[in-house]
Amino acid sequence: MSTYMAKNEEVERSWLVVDAENKTLGRLASKVAQYIRGKHKPTFTPHVDMGDYVIVVNAEKINLSGNKWDQKKYYRHSNYPGGIKEVTYRELLAKDPEFIIEKAVKGMLPSNKLGRKMIKKLKVYRGANHPHQAQKPEKIEL
Repeated sequence: MSTYMAKNEEVERSWLVVDAENKTLGRLASKVAQYIRGKHKPTFTPHVDMGDYVIVVNAEKINLSGNKWDQKKYYRHSNYPGGIKEVTYRELLAKDPEFIIEKAVKGMLPSNKLGRKMIKKLKVYRGANHPHQAQKPEKIEL
């Protein structure tokens, strides 16, 4: 008996909605990454994109534990000398709350071509509205 390996043509994808209100960032991101990767399916195959599309709403109402709002920082560099920029997560929440969730989920996906393809199935929005009603997404509770 051989191990079952799924093929791209056999994968059935669904649309899921997750409400991020009062959820802890890391716990939410790990569950969303599992759904995007497809690990919740019994036919999971590591080298095939098996995952579902995930819509995260209320991104501005995410929680971080402890003092992370002020102590946790996001860094970027312009590749020029002295070009490092740092932003606290409190400032990032005011400016771009979608980025916080996208960055957390992306860090939990594979760092290769497959991971870059998977992250495109994540849709993050402020507020409770999203433009994907036509896909008939089902609401899941994490």
